[in-house]
Amino acid sequence: MRPENQRLADLLRNEQDNVLRGWAAEYQNAADGRGLTQNLAGDQQAILRGFEHGLQADGAATGFSTSPAWSALRDTLAQLSSARAAQGETADVTSAFVLSLKRPIFDALQRQAAAGGLDSQIHAIWATSALVDRMAQWTVSTYTRTREDIITRQQHELLELSTPVIKLWEGVLAVPVIGTLDSSRAQMVLETLLDRLVETSSELAIIDITGVPTVDTLVAQHLMKTVTAIRLMGAECIISGIRPQIAQTIVHLGIDLQGIITKASLADALGAAMRMTGHTVVRNAS
Repeated sequence: MRPENQRLADLLRNEQDNVLRGWAAEYQNAADGRGLTQNLAGDQQAILRGFEHGLQADGAATGFSTSPAWSALRDTLAQLSSARAAQGETADVTSAFVLSLKRPIFDALQRQAAAGGLDSQIHAIWATSALVDRMAQWTVSTYTRTREDIITRQQHELLELSTPVIKLWEGVLAVPVIGTLDSSRAQMVLETLLDRLVETSSELAIIDITGVPTVDTLVAQHLMKTVTAIRLMGAECIISGIRPQIAQTIVHLGIDLQGIITKASLADALGAAMRMTGHTVVRNAS
């Protein structure tokens, strides 16, 4: 085992209580009181166990990302990062937790300065600094991936919530679209609507774009593709929410909607759908 690794491993065993106390205090100072304290001691001890295991396996800082010696510590840091990201802790505070380990180890090394001489002291300090820096980098990298996964999942959930397929009447479905209709959302609308057409055996679908702020060529293409797919399923489609501004835009862009039923409002579209499906609504005489 490298001399500096041996010295650090001995230090972590002999000075563990001091290191843990100093680490907790340094973390709170570095995080400005924003750090999570739940299961703090458990996280510290798990990291120290992985740290000591890597040292005893003669791991070097340069191989931290790939060396089997550090696999247990990498897993511990990944779990910690994911948990803290899910709890809303920021990346800087999470990395500060790991970097706060430096100071108590340096303090412990200073208390043992007489053992091993100056060269040994310098090598141990350098090894500690390099290893903790690698640990912090790994923590931030894992945190970032976790946050990206969370954001992607939330975006998908929001897309599903923002494009509900509603059964208005027997055989009639409606999709109220609110906000910008980009490619990913248009694909979500298409897939969801086609699935619901099959599930309900509906013969008519209404796409309401009242909540779409602008209609450009791209939006119109998405709508045309959706209508085509619906017709291939043996159903018909009505586009509602064609406001005067949108009608003018469609004309100026030269977009051809001939052959597609369009209505100014969802109410008008529902009335047309009921007539197309052979239904009539009458007011009861009172």
